[in-house]
Amino acid sequence: MKTISYYFSVLSPFTYFAGDRLERIAAHHGVAIDYLPMDIMGLFGKTGGLPPKDRHISRQNYRMQEIQRIAEHSGMPVNLKPKFWPTDPKPASFTIINAPNEQGDKGQLVRNYLTACWAEERDIANPSVVQDCLKAAGFDPEIADSDNNQAMEIFQQNTLRAEEDHVFGSPTYVIDGQVFWGQDRLDYLEWYLTK
Repeated sequence: MKTISYYFSVLSPFTYFAGDRLERIAAHHGVAIDYLPMDIMGLFGKTGGLPPKDRHISRQNYRMQEIQRIAEHSGMPVNLKPKFWPTDPKPASFTIINAPNEQGDKGQLVRNYLTACWAEERDIANPSVVQDCLKAAGFDPEIADSDNNQAMEIFQQNTLRAEEDHVFGSPTYVIDGQVFWGQDRLDYLEWYLTK
């Protein structure tokens, strides 16, 4: 079975806007998904990107317009300036890494964190929010209390692997060496899988 390497940050509004489209596309085409949360700020530093606050004002303004447009077009609720953004992405990312595939719904877990951040004004670094997101996706909330040394190593490896796969933003989907950056490239990913 082919696998889509899904690189993402739990802090990305554009990853939030992808919703469950990746999972639906993968299911339709019989491909697996490898969920790879990564350190987006670390990746920016290696690939020529800048954190939003350090970008030229034209880029900052466009980003805000784009977020508003996508929200209105998709009908998805969004807070343009979330109360808890940016926050530490590691607690949420570590649980995605530690969550066993056979227990709950990993795609739903990712979406729970993104929705909490971008639509519900919740801090995804807060232990109680992390546990709520785990439970709502069918996972044992105690995963939040796991030893995270290995998860930290995997998180860093995911970031290095992203760089090796020519990834520079979130979300990015990679299959057969083909890189699809952004939730607005899911149509192209589906076209590629059909082709």
